[in-house]
Amino acid sequence: MEIAFIDLKAQYKKYKEEIDKEINEVLESAQFIQGPKVKALEENLSSYTGSKHSISCSSGTDALLLSLMALDVGLGDEVITTPFTFIATAEVIAFLKAKPVFVDIDEQTYNIDVSKIEEKITDKTKAIIPVSLYGQPADMDEINEIAKKYNIAVIEDACQSFGAEYRGKKSCNLSDIGCTSFFPSKPLGCYGDGGAVFVNDEEMAKKIKSISIHGQSRRYEHQYIGINGRLDAIQAAVLNVKLKYFDEEVKKRVEIAKRYTKMLEDIVTTPCIKDDRTSVYAQYSIRVQDRDSVAKKLNEDGIPTAVHYPKPLHLQPAFSYLGHKEGDFPVSEKISKEIMSLPMSPFLKEEEQNYIIEKLKGIIK
Repeated sequence: MEIAFIDLKAQYKKYKEEIDKEINEVLESAQFIQGPKVKALEENLSSYTGSKHSISCSSGTDALLLSLMALDVGLGDEVITTPFTFIATAEVIAFLKAKPVFVDIDEQTYNIDVSKIEEKITDKTKAIIPVSLYGQPADMDEINEIAKKYNIAVIEDACQSFGAEYRGKKSCNLSDIGCTSFFPSKPLGCYGDGGAVFVNDEEMAKKIKSISIHGQSRRYEHQYIGINGRLDAIQAAVLNVKLKYFDEEVKKRVEIAKRYTKMLEDIVTTPCIKDDRTSVYAQYSIRVQDRDSVAKKLNEDGIPTAVHYPKPLHLQPAFSYLGHKEGDFPVSEKISKEIMSLPMSPFLKEEEQNYIIEKLKGIIK
């Protein structure tokens, strides 16, 4: 049996008629940049998250970059984040010549360990970027409380958690600024790169929007140094269709994840989701010993796996200038050696999941 890690083909086939219609409308209109499809998407995203303003952009990375630029983060500033995430989270900090300050993760949720944040705050700290990893929001209320105490901003990196809930509120609307990604493999993905920034402050929304279009306040009037960070209309058209069915897909993801957990919790470490929040399971990640051997055997049986993430950021060559060494963030290092993601998609068939579980149980006895 050959199983897709994320079955985007099945998803497209299900919504093909609507998606093709929306894309053709863009092609017929020739409004490829901005336009009514993008405007509609931003309204739909605000309605979904409860955020007053959503600004679509060209990627999740640019969403984070735009947020830091809007906060005037630059040379000499420090931004606190986690070393156990995709490089984009810290990359944008370094890109602006600020310093990424890493805080180790909680061993159960893999999100930033709130108890270790305050000790890393200095008079140079400008912001905190907690990552809502694998689809589960971080401890946002506690993080916001710390940030308020020191008058610093919080940017939720919700690139994996769009659609999740935390204490009755949607991810992306849990802090000063929320950012998400619409990369194709995300729970809500487009057919290329895409992202969005979410804020409730009107002036901040205007600034982020302006920075995303070369700092323009109106055509050829540039108030800020900006970037070309716009989302194209075809991606907006795809997302408008997918968003209509998104909650249904999230429900299916949760059902699949619960079944994985029920069948595997006695042989591997399964995801720990806190009672006051939900996960959209951007990945279904387990922890196993001798991961490479387990993955190899699963792959031989037609079961793809992935590792998110095999090397923490503090050990990446790109961040060697920070002077970190092995052992500085022991929890991140431990998890990075054990973590492994199994196929996860709302289109994963029950017989496929049974096959995955059966093969994994045969390997880990």
